[in-house]
Amino acid sequence: MFSSGGRRSSWVRNWAVWTYFRDYFPIRLIKTHDLLPSRNYIFGYHPHGIFCFGAFCNFGTEATGFSKKFPGIKPSLATLAGNFRLPVLRDYLMSGGICPVNRNSIDYLLSCSGTGNAVVIVVGGAAESLQCVPGKNSVTLKNRKGFVRLALQKGSDLVPVYSFGENDSYKQVIFEEGTLWRSVQKKLQKILGFAPCLFHGCGLFFGNSWGIAPYSKPITTIVGEPITVPKIEDPTEEVVEMYHAMYIRSLQCLFDKYKTRFGLKESEVLHIH
Repeated sequence: MFSSGGRRSSWVRNWAVWTYFRDYFPIRLIKTHDLLPSRNYIFGYHPHGIFCFGAFCNFGTEATGFSKKFPGIKPSLATLAGNFRLPVLRDYLMSGGICPVNRNSIDYLLSCSGTGNAVVIVVGGAAESLQCVPGKNSVTLKNRKGFVRLALQKGSDLVPVYSFGENDSYKQVIFEEGTLWRSVQKKLQKILGFAPCLFHGCGLFFGNSWGIAPYSKPITTIVGEPITVPKIEDPTEEVVEMYHAMYIRSLQCLFDKYKTRFGLKESEVLHIH
C-alpha cells in the first residue's frame, strides 16, 4: 500500500501538534507561482539539512497551509524505503501522504494516480547532509540527474524548492575528505542508506546548552516557478542534460532573488556540487 501513495489522512496531516512544531522554528511556506491541477510535478527540495524539517513540515503536514496555497495539488514527500519497515512509523508515514523514494512509488503517483500530484524529492540526499553546517548554502546537484530523467519519462513539470535556514537547525562536525572518519561515514551511508552525522543542537530546557533539540532558527521554504517538461519515454542524454541545466539555472535564480530577504548578503552565492 505504501508503494501506491499510502492511505493519506487529512485528520493526521492537520494534527494540532504540527502547528507547535511549525512555530518552534518557525517554518514558513512561500508560493511564487500557481500550479495547475491538470499537471503532475516533481519538486526538487534543497538543501537536505540534518533532518529535512522544512520538507516534513511543509509537505508532510498541513501546518503551513500547503493545500490552501496550492489548491488541487496533492504533495507526497519521498523518504527512505527503510522507514517503512517499522510498523508504527510506517502507518504514520502513510497517513501523512509520505512515500518511499523508489521507482515503484513514484511511477504510481505520476502515472496511475491521475493529475495534481507533486512528488517531493530531497535531491541531495544523504551525501548532502554530510556537508550541512549553519550559514552554508550548498547543494549536491551536479551529478543528480535521475529525477530529471524521470520527469521527462512521465511528462511531469520540475519545480525547484529552496529552504533558507534548513542548515541552521543543528551544528555538525565536518570531517575532511580522506580522513578515517569521513571514510567510515561514507561506508555506513552505502550500507544504511543514510549518513551518520555527528551533530548537536540545544538543550531541551536550557537553550544555551548542548542537547538533541534543534535550534529555533527560522526556516523559510520557497516554491519556485515550474519548468514545463514534455513527455519523452526514452530521453537522450542530451535532452536530460538540457533540462538538468535549466533546473540548475532556475534554482540559482530562486536563491538569488530571495537571499537578501532572509538575512543573506547580496554577495552570497549558492554552491552547487
